[in-house]
Amino acid sequence: MMAQAQPDLQIDQLRHIFMHFDMDRDGSLTQLELAALLRSLGLKTSCDQIHALTAHMDSNGNGSIEFDELVSAILPDVNRDVLLNQEQLMEVFRSFDKDGNGYITAAEMAGQMAKMGHPLTYHQLTELMREADVNGDGVLSFSEFASILGKSAAELLALTA
Repeated sequence: MMAQAQPDLQIDQLRHIFMHFDMDRDGSLTQLELAALLRSLGLKTSCDQIHALTAHMDSNGNGSIEFDELVSAILPDVNRDVLLNQEQLMEVFRSFDKDGNGYITAAEMAGQMAKMGHPLTYHQLTELMREADVNGDGVLSFSEFASILGKSAAELLALTA
């Protein structure tokens, strides 16, 4: 069942990323917006590469990239490279989200960090939560948690094992 839900989660995450970089909210990415999106994923592309990528991805020939074009072009790469990272991030997230409600509270963060041998001072904890809690609701969602961890998920996973 988890294997079935994972592609949907992946597409939802990709949609969230797409919407974040669709600055004018027109449902498509310009070459500039596409370049910013790729940079956020850790891919450094030249101007020529962006032009070539846009030409390759733009199946309807309108000069911009719609969400379905992005999915068709990069989902195979995402499946190979990002899926494992997302699974690792979700496993680490679950280790912090003790009550399983989909959010990490400051108490859950403090408890898990102490359990891992890295107790936080009150100041460190409040600073971490303030920095990571992008929407200001007092808890960390998976996306907020994932953004603070970035590529260090494997290191944290090793600490929690």
